[in-house]
Amino acid sequence: MLVGITGTPGTGKTAVSSLLESRTPYRVVHLNELIKEEKLYSEVDTERDCVVADMDLVERRVGEMEDTNNITVLDSHLSHHIANSVIVLRTKPEVLRVRLQKRKYSAEKVQENLEAEALDIILCEAVDWCDNVFEIDTTSRSLERTFDDIVAILDGLAADQQEKLAARYGPGSVDWSEEFFNQS
Repeated sequence: MLVGITGTPGTGKTAVSSLLESRTPYRVVHLNELIKEEKLYSEVDTERDCVVADMDLVERRVGEMEDTNNITVLDSHLSHHIANSVIVLRTKPEVLRVRLQKRKYSAEKVQENLEAEALDIILCEAVDWCDNVFEIDTTSRSLERTFDDIVAILDGLAADQQEKLAARYGPGSVDWSEEFFNQS
């Protein structure tokens, strides 16, 4: 089973996935690294300082790596394009701005990601494309607490407890659009 940890850049996907990799039996695939290392992209976007993933190649490669008897976690803002179950990490735009600026993102790239977060772009795509979608607000949550919630979701999926998980982590509880667009 493929489970994606997705969200706007800066929401904590890679940090929490690294903990999963070191502390749980779940296999973690860092999709962005895989795309770059195995050249699973169609072009380099120099304006946005990123590569454009060839999602057909990515999906085929991930399929080769998947262990159908166990959960494989995909860490990437693209994982909801492949996985049927996803955990969307969310962060308040004002906090996200600081994180992205620390990464030295261009002003345009920061603004693009803040707007995507405020408009729930990744969450909406996940709800449209995936069977199971869970949402966690990481704004003021420690990495340990986020880790614990993700482990609870993964263990619940493994035990086929989607309804119980949806009641606690179902999408729709986070909305920063009004706050974000009123300050811009």
